[in-house]
Amino acid sequence: METSLSTSRKIIGWVIAGLLTALYAYSSSGKILHPQMMDHVGLANWRVLIAIGEIGSALLYLFPRTNLIGTLLLSSYMGGAILLSMANNWSILVPSAVLIIIWVGAFVRHPDWVKL
Repeated sequence: METSLSTSRKIIGWVIAGLLTALYAYSSSGKILHPQMMDHVGLANWRVLIAIGEIGSALLYLFPRTNLIGTLLLSSYMGGAILLSMANNWSILVPSAVLIIIWVGAFVRHPDWVKL
């Protein structure tokens, strides 16, 4: 069942989705253009595949019709980022905050997904 969203809710959803897509586009371009960024965690050989998956997931998240798939894929990606941060004794604050923003954006666009 699809619910009708208010104009302000639609705008907020698009802004969150657009900002997250820009963040992931920036992140994936860094992986492609600067391979040494991924070398220190041992993932330099996988950087292109990771970047393609990252930007593809972000594009799926951007559009309302594929937002659910994008939400699940970005959540999985951020779970990996949190795990990588934990394994290297880095702060998990930023990847956790991005994960929360992903779910807030999904809820703003699709409140019917969550039944409380």
